[in-house]
Amino acid sequence: MSKTIQYQYDQNHLTNSAPTFYKESDLKDGEMLLNIGPHHPSTHGVLRLEVLSDGEYIKEVVPHLGYLHRCFEKHAESVGFPKVIPFVDRMDYAAAMNSEHAYAMGVEKMLGIDDKIPPRVEYIRVLVAELNRIASHFLAIGTFGIDIGATTPFLWVMRDREHILRLLEWITGARMLYNYIWIGGLYYDLPVGFEEKCGEFVQYLKPKLDEFKELLMENKIFIERTANIGVISRDLAINYGLSGPMLRGSGLKYDLRKVDAYSVYPELEFNIPVGEGKMGQVGDCWDRTDVRLQECYESLHIISQCLDVLTKKHKRDKDFDPQALVPKKIRPVKMDYYARAENPKGELGFYFRSSGKSDQPLRVKARACSYVNLSILPEIAKGVPLADLIAIMGSFDVVMGEVDR
Repeated sequence: MSKTIQYQYDQNHLTNSAPTFYKESDLKDGEMLLNIGPHHPSTHGVLRLEVLSDGEYIKEVVPHLGYLHRCFEKHAESVGFPKVIPFVDRMDYAAAMNSEHAYAMGVEKMLGIDDKIPPRVEYIRVLVAELNRIASHFLAIGTFGIDIGATTPFLWVMRDREHILRLLEWITGARMLYNYIWIGGLYYDLPVGFEEKCGEFVQYLKPKLDEFKELLMENKIFIERTANIGVISRDLAINYGLSGPMLRGSGLKYDLRKVDAYSVYPELEFNIPVGEGKMGQVGDCWDRTDVRLQECYESLHIISQCLDVLTKKHKRDKDFDPQALVPKKIRPVKMDYYARAENPKGELGFYFRSSGKSDQPLRVKARACSYVNLSILPEIAKGVPLADLIAIMGSFDVVMGEVDR
């Protein structure tokens, strides 16, 4: 085994670039230091896990961050409020619409214009956010299957996710980073004929979800690899501040779309799936995956309701201007403000501090759900086989863009 590289301080600078938590000299007989990532696909890009193992069993695991450095907060503090939205897109790049929605609502509430947003704008926002929620969950479930050796489910969800990306590209001109939901409105109205095509997609996807559930969730091998693995109790999930499917997978029915009742969600009917321990224990890897799949059904139900409203109650109007309430200049009064929303991965929050003298925020802080959810990994990975660590990590649905931001 190569000697563990340590940080060494040489008066003026640090030498070497791979800090470690453990020293090779501290290892006992049979113990090994393993690095999983950042190259390993199961670490989803740029996360390095320093694993202290005793044979095939894990004694400790330490996540090491710091390979991406998107510097979201500092970028946001150097531009005006509207110009922050493209940076928001690049945090959780798999759910850019949802992140834009959270940020735009936060600034609108800070400006006091949140109750003036046209209903058509609100329903379109929810429509595109729920489409993106399904696309995000598809990516999470598909890559999780790849992580533990299932190739076909990944190909199936990527096929259907492509339909969503094409619909969003039709609206915005972009496949993943949209800059579509603006403070006070939208960049464009829906293109002519979108409601019909989206309705066709809803009808297409419902039976596909049933097929996918049978293919993966009811597969004997998948159940054996995920049931009773990585169990997070409800109390532990609460204590670590988990949110989204990570929290609901542990049995707690907590969803900000219901709790905070923001946008037009109070006018829509949908359920909140939670982990029930159907195949193992409540809060295991299988439950977290099942919650994401069940949320896809609920998102389809929400999309159907939005389409119904947009085609009947708030119809397309040639004089409708989605940018009518977009402020020309944003200079909020001196204040601190926190806003949050339910992203596919959990609670995404934005803390703003305004000086009252500039159109740029004095301070911005993002409460990134992937970062908080990742914090529980060292707690639940102790004593598990090394192969199960990959299953646990895959069930977290971590996007490193909002972890090392």
